[in-house]
Amino acid sequence: MSALGVYIPGTSAMHRLPAGVKLTGLVVLIVAMSVLVRRPWELLIPAAVVAAVAVVARIGLPTLVRQVRPVLWMLLVIAVFQLILTDWRRTVVICGVLLLSVVGAALVTLTTRVTDMLDLTTRIVGPLRRFGVDPDRVGLVLAMTIRCIPLLGELATSVSEARRARGLGFSLRAFAVPVVVGALRRADALGDALIARSLDDPAAPAHGADENGTSR
Repeated sequence: MSALGVYIPGTSAMHRLPAGVKLTGLVVLIVAMSVLVRRPWELLIPAAVVAAVAVVARIGLPTLVRQVRPVLWMLLVIAVFQLILTDWRRTVVICGVLLLSVVGAALVTLTTRVTDMLDLTTRIVGPLRRFGVDPDRVGLVLAMTIRCIPLLGELATSVSEARRARGLGFSLRAFAVPVVVGALRRADALGDALIARSLDDPAAPAHGADENGTSR
């Protein structure tokens, strides 16, 4: 099972922090690394910060490894391009910053309930209501996106296991076609479910709102 988007219940100080504080800290960390880290050894400071947060949050190394595993292939591709275009020092800095950013984001999602993230998003987007933006619908889209990430991961895993069970060798076409078809079918089912709940109708009350359009 994919660990993406899975909240791990706990009582640590990291769990008790408000979602806004954690997201602000994550943004500060990413911006600071992007601006200040220029040499490989300078990655040690943000790495120590991330490690300290993981210890405080009581999130083990195996859990963090499962979080970053899906992006390792992307880091590998980026590393190859950076080695071709720049040098090994720049490659280490860029890949290190990206890896620590993913780990930091994982620590936030693992210690924050999805409902808290959605409430925060709704509050942030709230001032845009006067410009026609519906915060509840934005929250709904974010919730579906978070839910779809592990679903797509499970779909890709099941297709890969079925291919191995049939004794088939690796084929991009044999892997990609079932995954795309399966994703489209699930998207169809999700769309039908939204239509059944009148969530595609602008005239209908948005999710989490009463008939006057007031958020509950």
